[in-house]
Amino acid sequence: MSYDVMPVIQAVRRSTTGIVVGSVPSITNSNEVVTDSGEDLEACETALGYQFRDKSLLRWCLTHASASRTRLESNERLEFLGDAIMGAVVCELLFEQFPSSAEGELTRIKSIVVSRTTCALIARELNLERFLVVGRGVSSTARTPGSILAALLEALFGGIYLDGGYDAARTVIRAKLAHKIASAAQSETGVNFKSLLQHLAQKNYGQTPLYTVLDEKGPDHAKCFQISAVINGQSYPGAWGPCKKAAEQRAAHNALASIDGQPLPFPPEHETTGEDSAEV
Repeated sequence: MSYDVMPVIQAVRRSTTGIVVGSVPSITNSNEVVTDSGEDLEACETALGYQFRDKSLLRWCLTHASASRTRLESNERLEFLGDAIMGAVVCELLFEQFPSSAEGELTRIKSIVVSRTTCALIARELNLERFLVVGRGVSSTARTPGSILAALLEALFGGIYLDGGYDAARTVIRAKLAHKIASAAQSETGVNFKSLLQHLAQKNYGQTPLYTVLDEKGPDHAKCFQISAVINGQSYPGAWGPCKKAAEQRAAHNALASIDGQPLPFPPEHETTGEDSAEV
């Protein structure tokens, strides 16, 4: 299905100094528990590689609905805009980098690159979580949900577009997503879950995940394995795979889902067969 971003872009009026968006909403809420300082905003700009002319716009990008008086004062509208801008930039990149790929393959890669999983990963890599303005309900969680971080990244892309125009947003988005395109093009799922889990484990515990074989079944020529990821002494739900490499990827995926409080993509009771495709 084709995706036309132009109605979204044209809905915003351009000016010679950027984009005219009207007044940025004043964000005041007694529920807000995380506030920003000038140094925080500068650190956020450094992580993004872009300096906002309008700092109030940056604050708007960083404000989650839990910390705003109304949803219109949250970053949700900016998330909507940023998602469209990101999609347009990624499509442009794919069109340039894969001149021999058919539309179906380009769509597959794009769906991976602009997914919530990828956006949340980029937000964590940039450590944007520390700049997020949230309410008490969200701040009490041990780990910010990936969906909130993905929305934050999209809102920032939208904010950059409004602050500096399409070229500014294009430059930042290309810089942050280009390496994810290469990864997505090289694998069936486009996501290396072992790499994601290792990044998380090293950041939170200073450790590398271990993988333990829980069970194995089948003849030698078609053996399948059940493997569990272990971090800081805690074992996460195991997953079956047609080989150890695939089982480890699935075990890492299960661990990430468990940490984020999401349903397990590979329930331990689900056995695979040797005919399943190996994941990379």
